[in-house]
Amino acid sequence: MRVLTPDIAPVAPGQQLHLLLVEDDREDAILVEELIADANADIRVVVAETVADAERELARARPDCVLLDLNLPDANGISALDRIAKRGDHIPVVVLTGLADEHFGVSALASGAQDYLVKGRVEPEMLRRALLYAIERKRAELTSAALRSSQVTALENARLARGLLPTPLLMDHTGVEIEAQYQPSHENALLGGDFYDVVETPDGTVHVMVGDVAGHGPDAAALGVALRIGWRALTFVGLRGSERMMQLERILRAERPVSSGIFATVLSVALAPDGLGFTAVRAGHPGMLLHGPDSVEWLEPPAGPALGLHGTKWPVSELELPAGRGLVLLTDGIFEGHAGDGNQRLGEEGLLELARPLAPLPGREFVRALIRAADDAARSHGGISDDVAVVRVERTRR
Repeated sequence: MRVLTPDIAPVAPGQQLHLLLVEDDREDAILVEELIADANADIRVVVAETVADAERELARARPDCVLLDLNLPDANGISALDRIAKRGDHIPVVVLTGLADEHFGVSALASGAQDYLVKGRVEPEMLRRALLYAIERKRAELTSAALRSSQVTALENARLARGLLPTPLLMDHTGVEIEAQYQPSHENALLGGDFYDVVETPDGTVHVMVGDVAGHGPDAAALGVALRIGWRALTFVGLRGSERMMQLERILRAERPVSSGIFATVLSVALAPDGLGFTAVRAGHPGMLLHGPDSVEWLEPPAGPALGLHGTKWPVSELELPAGRGLVLLTDGIFEGHAGDGNQRLGEEGLLELARPLAPLPGREFVRALIRAADDAARSHGGISDDVAVVRVERTRR
């Protein structure tokens, strides 16, 4: 698990600090500057006389710390702190209070300030240490928040993975080799709308499916889970071909956000128990690869509309699966990104060109090498920019 770096750096020895002093009393501002000088602290002070001035300075530059008087012409008490926090919630704030308003300092701590100082009771070393400690405390706070966020993301990914990317449900000694790989669109992202499933029905038929919900984020992921679970249930109750796609169409329309217009593509294949052939049904999804030890071909059976577009018929294609070859089902994220130095996209033909030199590799290595090759082709554009799901299935015993 990777924790995002907090947007505040640790204080390095000898580093000059940038302090924004928000103080309307010129004598008090001069006193703060003298205390800093007496402490031999390398701190550059910028003075703002009002919260409005401070807001403009925060929009222009990022200080290491804010020293904030709580009695200003345009804001008093916690309202001044709130306005500063809205402009820079990652910046540590130390508040200044008068002798009669020390209770405001305690309230400021509860409202997010790192420390408070009472005017007239501040010594040079006390001020220097308060500013340095405030910076480090804020950094620790941001680190802790980033860690919690990363932990939540990891838990959400784990839950989504169980729904979108299940373990193949096969009988013992089934004689089928499965290799499935998923790559999210970018690091630390939640799983998107790509999903797959593999199940074997009691008659020995092995059913494999990949799908892709348009869009990213929790709505796409939740819809992908619903479609994946629906496909498995419909498969076990005996629905096939166009009839199964029709029910998936109904599930999508029922589960997608109201008036969203979101759609999904699905490719479903069924390997016959005798291992001599397979059927394929496409709902707006790309074709697939036929991978063997000496060649890779692109298969694109006739397709019906994507789910969510009110389709009613999806053709079923009967195809042959030669011995020693596997089907590679994939989502379009692997080939729709840019490739090379220009704006040209890899495309299906480009993916096929990448795949052919990898043909001698065994199934597992082939799938992983293919994803790496597509990612390398898009390296000048930051790598593959969409979610990728790839599933390879092969009958190893006839």
